[in-house]
Amino acid sequence: MWPAQLLYVGVAAWRKWRARPQRLPVPVVVVGNLVVGGAGKTPLTLALAENLRARGWHPGIVSRGYGADLGAAVRAVHATSTAAEVGDEPRLLAQRSACPVWVGRARAAAGQALLAAHPEVDVLLCDDGLQHYSLARDVEIAVFDTRSAGNGWRLPLGPLREPLARLLTVDAVVGNGCAVEGFAAQRPAFTMPLQAQDFYALGAPEKRCSAAELSVQLAGKNVHAIAGIGAPQRFFASLRALGFDFVAHPFPDHHAYLAAELDFGAQSILLMTEKDAVKCAALVLPAALAAAWVLPVSAVLPPALMDLIVEKLRGCSSA
Repeated sequence: MWPAQLLYVGVAAWRKWRARPQRLPVPVVVVGNLVVGGAGKTPLTLALAENLRARGWHPGIVSRGYGADLGAAVRAVHATSTAAEVGDEPRLLAQRSACPVWVGRARAAAGQALLAAHPEVDVLLCDDGLQHYSLARDVEIAVFDTRSAGNGWRLPLGPLREPLARLLTVDAVVGNGCAVEGFAAQRPAFTMPLQAQDFYALGAPEKRCSAAELSVQLAGKNVHAIAGIGAPQRFFASLRALGFDFVAHPFPDHHAYLAAELDFGAQSILLMTEKDAVKCAALVLPAALAAAWVLPVSAVLPPALMDLIVEKLRGCSSA
């Protein structure tokens, strides 16, 4: 695999050298990770948007729109947008954040379109853009989860998109439910726990139920859990910690579900993440499915992290 790794490193270096970062008229905060797969970027982006709004800012969000057929286009995410049109994570970001969200391969172009449509926006959050060097940024946050940095090698010998030395240039390192001081390269390091909220019914979001109540209601029933996220076992572990007994069904990240894949037998009950829900909501579910429940989670950010970010934003020449 050494030749493949050398090729990957060479191509990545060439792309970084070739990039001509485009600066937007408002500060840009990039949330990303060094490890392939989801590490908690979307919950962190949602929490940043909420906290910035509480401090008087007017955030907007740009994203790649992974999984959507965008081509070279940029697109706004509306209440009627589907995950197939804009991507599952951007659909979730728009649904949860109440912020304007635009998607596009070229994040700078997406940001320009967002700012033209929403001139009140005074800070942009870029969900998953640490390696997208065509967009100039004022703050960089690197996120890790319990998988840490794996074996420390870059693709394809390991899980890293960039070397750990890249952490020397970020503004903060955040651990999703884990400590990151051990490899944070002397950068400001924070731990971000994810807090489970009340479940809601897939077809009727206004119908809510606490985890304690739902686990009692579902005891002894035909319960199945699906997760098409970067680390499905993280979701399953959360459900077990909440007292649920179920059959686990991991799927690839960003999986496009088919209704037949969710037919787990007579009177089955389904538990899923919010990221799965934005795709499953459009499906005609099998008659055997008695109910489907969605577990939303929220990231709890340390005040010191927000203080650091706001201080850097206020110091931006573009602010």
